[in-house]
Amino acid sequence: MIARLVGTLVEKTPVASVVDVQGVGYAVLHSLHTYEDLPAAGEPVTLLTHMHVREDALQLYGFMRGDERRLFELLIGVSGVGPKVALAVLSGLAPPSFARAVVDENLAALTRIGGVGRKTAERIVIDLRDKLGPAGLVPSAPEASSAAGRGRGKAAAAGPALPGRLHEDAVAALVALGLTRPGAVEAVHKALEHGPADGVEDLVRRALAAQAPKPSNRPRVGV
Repeated sequence: MIARLVGTLVEKTPVASVVDVQGVGYAVLHSLHTYEDLPAAGEPVTLLTHMHVREDALQLYGFMRGDERRLFELLIGVSGVGPKVALAVLSGLAPPSFARAVVDENLAALTRIGGVGRKTAERIVIDLRDKLGPAGLVPSAPEASSAAGRGRGKAAAAGPALPGRLHEDAVAALVALGLTRPGAVEAVHKALEHGPADGVEDLVRRALAAQAPKPSNRPRVGV
């Protein structure tokens, strides 16, 4: 079982990267949050990993933070949630925001994520609301606000991305999360109508939110 990679980041995209470890290139799938935290190509990198074993394939999933890996492993333990949906969840919500949505039974926040319907959101809430605390994933309100502030600060410090590259990276990320390419292009255009984005992560979140219907009230999940 491969639990960590320490090497050189050879290439990166919003959904996958290649890490060279002593001459061997490891392809690693990851969330948008990990993508935003990755160094530039050619720089040293350390990734926590989860190896997913199937009958026909072995796939590595990479994480810059331990809480994101713990959440990924909890998510794929939920009935009906595979690695692809788990990455979509991690791309749509940072771990503190996800934990808050589960604790508050906020199905609207979860169903805004591509690939997560109401039934899946309900299963996630029911299965995970009592597991987040022992896993160290239930944030206090100040922690969630602080995490959001750090994300905004990082985006501002990084400066604006080139519009063409930003657009293509966001479309590629949305396609990887389950949208068709025409649908992804339309979603990105709608998101940009509300103003420039701070980065790929911000643009993808806004595009996903624009795809979801606005509920009139927040449903509650029964036991």
